[in-house]
Amino acid sequence: MSAVEVPRRRRRDLIDIAFRTWGFLVFAFLFLPILVIVTYSFNDGRSMLTWAGVGLASYRTGTTDPTILNAVKTSIAAAGGTALIATVLGTFAGIALARRKGKWTPVFLTLVFLILVTPEIVDAIALLIWYVRLGGPFGPNTTIPAVSYGMLRLWVGHSLFATAVVTLIVRARLEGLEETLEEAAADLYASPWRRFRQITLPLMLPAVLAFSFSLDDTIISSFVSVAGASPWPVYVFSAVRNVLRPEIASVSTLLLLLTLFAIACVALVLRRSGQSGEDVAKTMTVGG
Repeated sequence: MSAVEVPRRRRRDLIDIAFRTWGFLVFAFLFLPILVIVTYSFNDGRSMLTWAGVGLASYRTGTTDPTILNAVKTSIAAAGGTALIATVLGTFAGIALARRKGKWTPVFLTLVFLILVTPEIVDAIALLIWYVRLGGPFGPNTTIPAVSYGMLRLWVGHSLFATAVVTLIVRARLEGLEETLEEAAADLYASPWRRFRQITLPLMLPAVLAFSFSLDDTIISSFVSVAGASPWPVYVFSAVRNVLRPEIASVSTLLLLLTLFAIACVALVLRRSGQSGEDVAKTMTVGG
């Protein structure tokens, strides 16, 4: 190795070390708060900030408190409805943008991007005013069977952002997928179920993203939720003003596990549909 190459190699090694250190710090910044919440979920103290030993008392309290259970049930129901609405509307919109382009495409894309860049507080205030002015199914006198007007308000409010995200994801994935592939699969006698598993199902992954978006939405939920239909983020936000109890950490940990379980199920389905590990990773990270 020449005298000129030695300094260059040292410089490259220093750059690699710097990037690895920076990457470690970024991951620590992102995941250490989650680790703290999970750790304090096993705190036996009355306050989450005061450690009083390891125990499962907070989990017992969190899974038996009627107020907490109602908030969690509301969040899961709102997230499930949001995922369904966003998946249906976003998938159809994404397919139309990718396969049926026209003069309307730039205008529609502008509206979709406008939803993404609009501050959430603006959306929340606009929704609140709209609900009050509109009344009807968004008022207390709704007559929709098995659906409270509070849940309907949450579904509509959470679906705005989630549908825009699903639309762009589906459009991006279809841009790299030839329409002739589906026709060729049918010509090769692939069953409709197999075509669904290998072509359509991967496009429905954004439903998991829409579920998680709704599950942790705080701003819109705070403005549009009503008594009896307050989701978990609203409950946590109101609890922050008082003493933070360990039950908040324990229930948040359970909801985190629920989200991870949903993502794992999607990855398992994609793996069994015949996709390689690399393809599954690309799909799970919304890659091309």
